[in-house]
Amino acid sequence: MKNQIYLLFLSIFLSFGLHAQEDDLLSLLGEEEEVTEYTNASFKTNRVINLHSLESTAGGVLDFKIGHRFGTLNGGFYELFGLDNASIRLGFDYGLSDRLTIGIGRSGFQKTYDGFVKYKLLRQSTGKRKMPVTVGILLTSALQTLDWANPDRENHFSSRMYYTGQLIIGRKLSESLSLQLSPTMVHRNLIATNAEKNDVFALGVAGRIKLSKRIALNAEYIYLLPDQVASEITNSLSVGFDIETGGHVFQLHLTNSTSMIEKGFIAETTNTWSDGGIHFGFNVSRVFTIKKKKLG
Repeated sequence: MKNQIYLLFLSIFLSFGLHAQEDDLLSLLGEEEEVTEYTNASFKTNRVINLHSLESTAGGVLDFKIGHRFGTLNGGFYELFGLDNASIRLGFDYGLSDRLTIGIGRSGFQKTYDGFVKYKLLRQSTGKRKMPVTVGILLTSALQTLDWANPDRENHFSSRMYYTGQLIIGRKLSESLSLQLSPTMVHRNLIATNAEKNDVFALGVAGRIKLSKRIALNAEYIYLLPDQVASEITNSLSVGFDIETGGHVFQLHLTNSTSMIEKGFIAETTNTWSDGGIHFGFNVSRVFTIKKKKLG
């Protein structure tokens, strides 16, 4: 009887031991823990055309941007359909982290300096942490340095300042399609008449369709809420192509906006597509890795 009890306890002990060893082997062979996978490449750069896109400049990367706009096509043959006139913006965007980007720039149009901070509040992801959309916030400021129209009157430095706050909400719906909304407020310290508003509210809508591994079609439209700006101001509409070539991304586009910063293309666009007030333009983006990420 004692021998039978001994054998029973021995068999139980061995079964638990084998089971524990099996668990250890399984853990070594690896039941993989579910991880969070973040969506990337919603757009090819951190701009759609004029609007900021869902994307941010990667941490430690410097993005040198050249923005160029020719004159309008309705200038006709005399202006060589806009090629005789041009404006340019030079800018530097830098990723402090994968979620935080800062940037500065200078535009020939209205001799304007600008700066921005952009932060991703939420990132679209699957796996352990599921998030259906990406949400970012953009804050910009701009300083216009044209000579005063009336230098003899009392002019204030603050009258040259403009500010923008914008949410960027979007989703990469598939490998080929991304969409975003950009509710925006532009504040202007100085306005021309009392009929205008210092605060201008608008809604940007943008999308990207991937046509091939290196080419994408982009479009954006910015709707201004009524009764905020002068009657000649119109909504901005832009379409174009992104072409990726190694370390460069070329963006070729058509737009009715002359300015390449928020206070301009949102609240100061005066041209319309219907009368040929269309600029051909391009953006060139070249990235440089300044600080390499640590592995492990």
